[in-house]
Amino acid sequence: MGQSAEFGKFLKVMRARLSPEDAGAQESTGSRRVPGLRREEVARLSGVSTDYYTRLEQGRNIHPSKAVLDSVARALRLDAGEHAHMLDLLEHCASSAGNPGPAQKVRPALRQLLDAVGDVPAMVLGRRADVLAGNRMAHLLFTDFTALPAAERNLTRWIILDPAAKELFRDWKTVAAEAVGALRMDVGRHPNDPQTNQLVGELAVHSEHFRQWWAGHRVASRSAGTVRLHHTLVGDLELNFETLSLPEDPDQLLRVHSAKVGSPSSDALTLLSSFGEVGVQAPQPEPARRDDS
Repeated sequence: MGQSAEFGKFLKVMRARLSPEDAGAQESTGSRRVPGLRREEVARLSGVSTDYYTRLEQGRNIHPSKAVLDSVARALRLDAGEHAHMLDLLEHCASSAGNPGPAQKVRPALRQLLDAVGDVPAMVLGRRADVLAGNRMAHLLFTDFTALPAAERNLTRWIILDPAAKELFRDWKTVAAEAVGALRMDVGRHPNDPQTNQLVGELAVHSEHFRQWWAGHRVASRSAGTVRLHHTLVGDLELNFETLSLPEDPDQLLRVHSAKVGSPSSDALTLLSSFGEVGVQAPQPEPARRDDS
């Protein structure tokens, strides 16, 4: 029932963020004690009874048809990522006690690929955005995750807690919020995972930003885009990133960063690569600290 409760919490948060005007619901009479749509309004928009929708939010007797779920998603104005997350939560409602599963491993051929791409920063991410492997340029651009204790080799943890990451990402809040949203989607696919629960707990203790984003049940699944950085050695960069699924390796992603040919960012990557070749290392990050700002 734990994940059923998560399904209900997700519906409540999605309902609370919508006004009747946003959802196209007819304004009901009476004052509103809480923000967002009322249950009866979502039920009416979804074409189900208020009692049935209430049971969905309470995590009771959750056996809705795909048609009902699609109707609820439309009523709540869910985007594709949120819709997928809702289905993940429902599919795993019956999950029992947490099972950490097999250890995450990177195939030797994939490690060879990381080295073969040369001056293009690339890394392999596993469950929870654990950093399973990275090439020399990824270590120079971000941090050398292999030098961290095994329990700290997680991209989301590094982004949220490490002061160096906050200095590196010029749009840190956007990047950090998306990382939290991706972690939320992982929780939907793999409920009650002990390592994930430990990570969420640590981040919640040390970061007010994380607590707010996590409470908002935001999900994020952006697999490509642009990131703006300010590196301590080479200055400002604007890099494209692509996150590719690996069909032979479930729950593993290949993330690659690149710069437009001939751009200042491309020159900066070349300069950063030369620093690595002569043994100049990027400044080491400070130990993780509380993030109450």
